[in-house]
Amino acid sequence: MTASTDCCNSNLSSPLSHEVAAELAGAFKALADPARLRLLSLIASRPGAEVCVCELTPQFELSQPTVSHHLKVLREAGLIDCQRRGTWVYYWAIPAALQRLSGVLITTEAFA
Repeated sequence: MTASTDCCNSNLSSPLSHEVAAELAGAFKALADPARLRLLSLIASRPGAEVCVCELTPQFELSQPTVSHHLKVLREAGLIDCQRRGTWVYYWAIPAALQRLSGVLITTEAFA
């Protein structure tokens, strides 16, 4: 392997199909907003693996409807899921979805 290709080694065993690329692009697009990226990080890093929306909303200088919209975008992208319990909604990250995204980004250099 030459020095020019060493930095570009991918964890992928083959190129992405058009369908898979389109699916992943939707998830990456959902993460392209700073509020959504931060929401996902707050949810994914939560001990106990889930967090109430009542704990998320105060973390932002955004209105509750705006936070709800961002959570909806993350849900529609398949990155998080939720369950209503009484008046509150609890969110958790979907590990398989996050692993799939990271699999495209991680290079073999990271494991060297």
